[in-house]
Amino acid sequence: MFIDISQELFSCEVFPGDEQPQRRTPQLIKNGDVCNLTELSMCAHNGTHIDAPYHFIDDGLTVDQLPLETLIGDCYVSFHSGDVTAADAGSILEKARAAGAGERILIGGDATVTAEAAKVFADAAIKLIGNESQTVGPVDAPKQVHLTLLGKGVVLLEGIRLGGVKEGRYRLIAAPLNLGGSDGSPCRAVLETLEV
Repeated sequence: MFIDISQELFSCEVFPGDEQPQRRTPQLIKNGDVCNLTELSMCAHNGTHIDAPYHFIDDGLTVDQLPLETLIGDCYVSFHSGDVTAADAGSILEKARAAGAGERILIGGDATVTAEAAKVFADAAIKLIGNESQTVGPVDAPKQVHLTLLGKGVVLLEGIRLGGVKEGRYRLIAAPLNLGGSDGSPCRAVLETLEV
């Protein structure tokens, strides 16, 4: 079974200060045009999206340079409320490894990864960390958490939706658009349930 954990793009949550994605329809069949045609204008970090290292690191990998195996593979879904401390990060990693899914971690709930937790995840050499907020770190000071994680090559999957998902192991499919030279990209993130 597949579970869509993405936001709908035009009604999605955006980072404070970003503009809402805009849709324009220059052609419509009902207006006598040959087809329906949609144009869009948006920030690459709206809705459910990935952050490539280039987002905060000038010589970091861009979206098109990310290996797909980073964004597709087994993951562990955990839930937390409030700040994720270093001890919380260690506990989440322990459960993820025990489930055989320690390379990709998704944190559901109103959780904020602290700088100390980011170091624990980065030192563990995970490939990806995801969360429901539009930023992994604190909204008012996201830089240090991003530098710590992206600096170790940990890709960020932000703005996911895990309502109705149970804690445990899944297969994650979160391939971004192939936006050459870009620091981020929207993606359609999906969890596949695994046979136990």
